[in-house]
Amino acid sequence: MYGRGVDEGVVAVPIFLVERRFAEDLEASAEVNDRINRVNEEEGVRWLYSFLSADKRKTYCLYEAPEADAIRRAASRAGLPADAVIELAGRVFPDGSFAGLPAG
Repeated sequence: MYGRGVDEGVVAVPIFLVERRFAEDLEASAEVNDRINRVNEEEGVRWLYSFLSADKRKTYCLYEAPEADAIRRAASRAGLPADAVIELAGRVFPDGSFAGLPAG
């Protein structure tokens, strides 16, 4: 597998936040998602989960991928927008503490 660092045999895979804007309301289905997941797998991308805006016109998705371009390629092949692809470095908690992201 790919990654940036190795800790005790675990390969760390970068995590990305992807913002997608849709012209119309998003309608998801098992068939569409299965096709997207197949394309993602071919590009070495793993879709973790997504948040859907109240108006159903934006999604904010978390992905594991070797690099941002793999996400952009998968999105293009699947016919999805990828308006912003941001690599994440860690988490900030309400108490002000920081934590790295878990190893993939």
